[in-house]
Amino acid sequence: MALDPDAQTLLDVVRVANRPTFETVTPAEARKLYAAGRPVLAPEPMPVAEVRDLTMPGPGGPIPLRLYRPVADKALPVLVFFHGGGWVVGNIETHDTVCRHLAVRAECAVVSVDYRMGPEHRFPAAVEDCVAATDWVAANAAALGADPARIAVGGDSAGGNLAAVVSLIARDRGHPRLSYQLLIYPATDAGMSHPSIDRFAEGYLLTRSTMRWFYDQYLRGPGDAGDWRVSPLRAPDLKGVAPAYVLTAGYDPLCDEGDAYAHRLASAGIAVRHRRIDDQIHGFIDKGKVIRAADAALDDAGAALRSAWRV
Repeated sequence: MALDPDAQTLLDVVRVANRPTFETVTPAEARKLYAAGRPVLAPEPMPVAEVRDLTMPGPGGPIPLRLYRPVADKALPVLVFFHGGGWVVGNIETHDTVCRHLAVRAECAVVSVDYRMGPEHRFPAAVEDCVAATDWVAANAAALGADPARIAVGGDSAGGNLAAVVSLIARDRGHPRLSYQLLIYPATDAGMSHPSIDRFAEGYLLTRSTMRWFYDQYLRGPGDAGDWRVSPLRAPDLKGVAPAYVLTAGYDPLCDEGDAYAHRLASAGIAVRHRRIDDQIHGFIDKGKVIRAADAALDDAGAALRSAWRV
């Protein structure tokens, strides 16, 4: 399938702008570049009834959170959301519009987690923070106006990776009981050996060299790539994890590993809805001001969550 014209327009603008790539600047500069693109790319934020900034104690210090509630005075299911950005860039602010959209369409509370990132805090810091945040939401559900029996985890890209890992850890520990995992073009294998890494190595926003740089900032060393908490596709067994929605994009270096994870979930007997959007690039869901298909994709993800909680 041909590339979505809106995605092509974005790639053309990026090429003409000749913006430095993340791997050519420092992590601090990369974060500024990423944040600077949000006003240009993100759509207008959906209104919600409540937005509240919170802080919880974490294993490495306080973890900032942001709570979104689409309606007031009602116990809601809750999505614990982990933002994308290669475990290096991104934060609560950069994914504000995504969290609002999911809160409205899924009719749920969303708790967005500002987990620690590399290179200042390397693996497994992000995993530890995301596990702690999920535990904290479960323990404090009543205060958040949330239903502790309906907790999901989710995220995009690196956040999708973290959501998959948290789901595996929750299964192994037996708590909290997660009702769903929402994995949006997740990174699932740090080996970077799947064919799509080569097919889309250059020219589609996320490049092979940028992905390698992300892993270099996140991991303590090459040996971490084989750890299933980095590469959930390498987990020995996926049986018993939460049902899943897996979205992949056809022009994404990560599409093959995302597809493979969806297939492994299904083979393990997990109820999984796998939606592959063949004409899209990595990272499109937070770029709705330019890529109009982003809204429809988030609508679909929200509907999947809403449907899962009604079963």
